Amino acid sequence: SVPFLIRLFPGVLTKFVYLNFLAFPFFADFRRPELLVNNTISLYLTTEPGVTVGVWHTVPGSRGAEARGRDQRWYEEALADAHPVIIYLHGNGGTR
Repeated sequence: SVPFLIRLFPGVLTKFVYLNFLAFPFFADFRRPELLVNNTISLYLTTEPGVTVGVWHTVPGSRGAEARGRDQRWYEEALADAHPVIIYLHGNGGTR
């Protein structure tokens, strides 16, 4: 009966394979990364109409003292300096 149910509802298989309906850790507020990771802010990018992608920008520990207490504008300007940017793609879990 399982193959028959998968044939009827292919979306169910995707949910159980990738478990993208679970948010782990369960009670973390991913809109406030500074509570989880030092020197980090949350940004949102609009990639196309109706699609918004959440992004965390974390500066390295060597710039931690400089970043402490700064606002979003400082972090955006830090993206444009000569330091390298590493992009980490976390997958389809819906969390960062």
